[in-house]
Amino acid sequence: MPEVIDFSLWFTLAATIMLFVGSALIGVWFSRSREAAGGTSVTTLHSAILGMLALLVGFTFAMALSRHEARRLALLEEANAIGTAALRARMIPVPYAGESVALIAEYIDLRQRIAEVGPTHVDLKALVNRSNEIQETLWQRAMKAAALDPAMVPTGLYIDALNTTIDLQTTRLAASRAHIPEVVYLTIYFVACCAMGFSGYVAALETSRLGSSTLLMAFLVTAVIMLIHDLDRPNQGFIRLNQQPMLDTARSIADWQRG
Repeated sequence: MPEVIDFSLWFTLAATIMLFVGSALIGVWFSRSREAAGGTSVTTLHSAILGMLALLVGFTFAMALSRHEARRLALLEEANAIGTAALRARMIPVPYAGESVALIAEYIDLRQRIAEVGPTHVDLKALVNRSNEIQETLWQRAMKAAALDPAMVPTGLYIDALNTTIDLQTTRLAASRAHIPEVVYLTIYFVACCAMGFSGYVAALETSRLGSSTLLMAFLVTAVIMLIHDLDRPNQGFIRLNQQPMLDTARSIADWQRG
């Protein structure tokens, strides 16, 4: 069964607008068919549902923002760890120094590609498998370097940096897969549809048609929910993770290799 994250943002935007405007039109139709009269009870219920929607959207936005920040911090930590491993790899015995730096350069390129394809891309598994292979090769090189030079400095420091780099891959992959649960999205959409339905109902009581204020509310609610979708997808839309720390680390490694 497809999940919310599987749909493109443009499809989600179009579907959300149609869903909310359709809910408002259903409210208008229901008001006319029942020939309902205005009253404070309907207005009170409408206000209560809008308040519930605002609460849900606020909590969900905070959830999406915290996940986005966790991904940003994971990227920065991994870039720093890879850079440290590359610096310390230069100090281990030859020929493992040059071989390890070359593997780290390929590894950081893979990490950037993994970030670009996103957690649901078909190529993700192959890229992660190649990353794991490079990690194993680097570890084997480190063990051979330790056999030649078992001193804590520099071999031991390099092994520690390499271990941190390997651990941070798991951390970053977990952060990229940490999306807002489907049940939260379903709850927001359900409450939003109810709110829009009551908005259409109340508008029909006052003007006998769907007012511009109801349409404006539908678009505003859609905009806020789409902002949550955008934050929840670091590789799509307008809000993307800045890959500059990884690019800077890759550039420093490339400069050393050319030198």
